[in-house]
Amino acid sequence: MNKDIWVYIEQNQGSIAPVSLELLNEAQRLKEKMKNPGAVTAVVMGEKIGPLTEVCLEYGAEKVYAADDPRLKLYHPEYYAAILVNLITSYDPHIVLFGATYSGAQLAPMTAARVKTGVAAHSIELKVDEGDNLVAVVPAFGGKVLGDILIPNHRPQMASVKAGILDKPVQRKTNGEVQYVPLDFLDSVKVRLQPLSQCREDTKGVSLEEADVVICGGFGVGDKERWDQLQALTEALGGALGCTRPALDEGWAEGEHQMIGTSGKSIRPKVYLGFGISGATHHVCGMKDADFVVSVNQDEGAEIFKVSDLGLVGDVNQILPQLIEVLGQKS
Repeated sequence: MNKDIWVYIEQNQGSIAPVSLELLNEAQRLKEKMKNPGAVTAVVMGEKIGPLTEVCLEYGAEKVYAADDPRLKLYHPEYYAAILVNLITSYDPHIVLFGATYSGAQLAPMTAARVKTGVAAHSIELKVDEGDNLVAVVPAFGGKVLGDILIPNHRPQMASVKAGILDKPVQRKTNGEVQYVPLDFLDSVKVRLQPLSQCREDTKGVSLEEADVVICGGFGVGDKERWDQLQALTEALGGALGCTRPALDEGWAEGEHQMIGTSGKSIRPKVYLGFGISGATHHVCGMKDADFVVSVNQDEGAEIFKVSDLGLVGDVNQILPQLIEVLGQKS
């Protein structure tokens, strides 16, 4: 039985999404746990993707299926799903992994439905059991419950994983094979939507996923004026600014790209500084793997203190200006 582990490689304008490289690393880890493993295989699609196939080999892919065509320059769910279905039908992989991104969250279930299998969506941990079956750990009820999802009777076993949950990718170059797949069948794919252009919005400064220091604000920050002070603190520390859902709903944060938690991003910074955050599980799920957690909250019974290495009971309105002042004196 084929036990290959496939990773869908998401790319945008010639740049591979970090979560895809994380998944290649994770696929190698799963392979080491399996009794009868197959090859770690990357599936990459786009136009002029030769350099991307080399990146896949550098990060642990032992085999690469490449679909190169001008029609694939921009992400198109109908074309991309058709290619994945064709490959899965032809080669029968054991496991297929996706990043739980905007496109991955669309492409995974589209593909699964067509090959009549299931997807463990937005997983936070991947394991294999004694029979080499994939076990995906998925949070429910705002992160209060973690469930093991298995797909024992259908192949491939599929899962999507959020960016930042897994270990950072490491280079482990292989002498793998790159196979360019024939795409004649694309002429018969019924296309109901046609992408015309792609707009890319670049955020300022370092991203949440890459920052060593993350400052995060919750509803307890109080108002937009205090939120602007959080931004000043973030710039002074050279970090990234994140938020909880209430802070986003109040309009203080710039957008959803700053949200941390089960419905936002998962991060692993060296230092996490939280201000006015209660510690609800759906937020904690996104930051619990930070190396060192510092929290400020005026409620000494706040749940956030249970996952903090250092907790300060006090008023954000008093502590935040003093902290900024001290940092300013030392700069």
